[in-house]
Amino acid sequence: MKIAGVQMDVSLGDVSRNLNQMAAHLRDTTEAGARLTIFPECSATGYCFLSATEARQFAEPLDGPIVAAMQTACRKADAYAVFGMIEADGDRIFNAAVLIGPDGVVGSYRKVHLPYLGLDMFTTPGNRPFAVHDVEGVRIGLNICYDSAFPEASRCLTLLGADLIALPTNWPPGAKCLADNTIATRAMENAVYYAAINRIGTERGFEFIGRSSICGPSGEPIDYAPHTNEQVLYAEIDPRRSRRKHFIRVPDKHEIDRLADRRPEMYGP
Repeated sequence: MKIAGVQMDVSLGDVSRNLNQMAAHLRDTTEAGARLTIFPECSATGYCFLSATEARQFAEPLDGPIVAAMQTACRKADAYAVFGMIEADGDRIFNAAVLIGPDGVVGSYRKVHLPYLGLDMFTTPGNRPFAVHDVEGVRIGLNICYDSAFPEASRCLTLLGADLIALPTNWPPGAKCLADNTIATRAMENAVYYAAINRIGTERGFEFIGRSSICGPSGEPIDYAPHTNEQVLYAEIDPRRSRRKHFIRVPDKHEIDRLADRRPEMYGP
């Protein structure tokens, strides 16, 4: 499967503009052969809200207009997308990522690890188990931004059989080390593909740093966007690589297994 990641700016509160922008990118990436396109965190709404009241104005359930518009875009492109939104569930709101295709929502994820920053100051922590979703034979797991700083999140998805971890993100300047080092480490330590797609631009004084990347199962960079300009990343996902956890480095002398060598009985608090 060929995937794309769109490093782009997002307009705070201008949902219509953001949806149109994602639909246009989806058409382009699909024409380039991508079956799945990943957009940044909160790509439908923006991130730097000043209050829960303001954020709730842009929150919707998964059967609302935002998801319907993205389904329409996927149906027209005959492709899949991962995008970010604010999910409303009763009186609670969640920072959510949605995996969607021509027939609707394939899966969704509510951000588990919340920094004291932007929207996350007002959202409820994710309350659903980690899950993996099959798209055309590739098993996809979802995390969001700060989740990548916690190795347990990626490992849970790997143990569920993920081939690809998609990470929509909104990294500010303090996340440069994480962007440049942690993503490759998460890919390598789990032997999975990892696509971390950040935004660019400035929102209420916060500058987002770009530095999106897609890494392969050995941690190697496949595509990288080092600058704070709009860029589209591409990668080919081969599930045979991500499902191989046993490596013979020197026959009869050096072998490792990323999962079988674990000692979970030793991993106490």
